[in-house]
Amino acid sequence: MKINEGTTDRVIRGIAAVAALALAVFIPMSAIFQIVLGIVGVLLAITALTGFCGLYALLGMSTCPATKKPLP
Repeated sequence: MKINEGTTDRVIRGIAAVAALALAVFIPMSAIFQIVLGIVGVLLAITALTGFCGLYALLGMSTCPATKKPLP
């Protein structure tokens, strides 16, 4: 796995993960919505911690400045 997320991307994903997990735990809502929010929060947290996004890899994208190719 090659890091394909920049610092800003990782911080935003981390904040979104905390928000999603907090909503899933502390706000009363249907059980299915809580489970979905929990899964989304965990996935965001994992991608923020590892710096790797599988969807970015599939699409050939990268927000990491170290992996961007110079323009000709």
